[in-house]
Amino acid sequence: MSDATLHAVNQDPDDFAVQIADQIESFIVAVTEVAKGDEPDSTVPFLLLEFSQLMLAGGRLGAHEDILPEERYEPDLGPEPDVDDLRERFAVILEPIDVYSEVFDPYEPRKAPVASRISDDIADVVTDLRHGLAHYRAGRTTEALWWWQFSYFSNWGSTASAALRALQSLVAHVRLDQPLPALDGLDTDQALQEDPEDLLAEEAGQVMAAEIAAPLGLRGRR
Repeated sequence: MSDATLHAVNQDPDDFAVQIADQIESFIVAVTEVAKGDEPDSTVPFLLLEFSQLMLAGGRLGAHEDILPEERYEPDLGPEPDVDDLRERFAVILEPIDVYSEVFDPYEPRKAPVASRISDDIADVVTDLRHGLAHYRAGRTTEALWWWQFSYFSNWGSTASAALRALQSLVAHVRLDQPLPALDGLDTDQALQEDPEDLLAEEAGQVMAAEIAAPLGLRGRR
């Protein structure tokens, strides 16, 4: 979509809202193109660039004074556009580097890392950005800026920054010739760090069950 269709002709291109909307529109268009998979070998570098540029918009929103909506209740936008296709395309393109570990809040003490997916992050961020863009296209500029700023703090900012760190790490491993260790079955349904004593107890129980199952004529659970 061109600037002419996204913005009114009388809007100043140096206006804060116009610049933020341009950066967000550019991100959505770019990742949608990358998801087509035409250049799979360039997917990670492209995403690194796009997330880096998006975080500039997020930083500007975060540093801006609080933006307050003009209306008490958010106008109804109707059903949200489906992002499942985008998520699934990136899950295929990025496999097996899609899953990474992330500490949700670095200021929470003793917070264990959790498993995340870059493909989920992209879909999540695009959903938030599209929501604000719908307000912007409808002429509700303040509503759009409020939503982008609020969701930057509450969701897409931390999600995008986590994905950016993962992408930067991937590129660094390649450029520094440092092969990634085997992911060893890592998935988002399992904890990344468990108590060592619990692991030892579980392993001991498995050994004991294996040793006594045969003599007792028992079979393991399938």
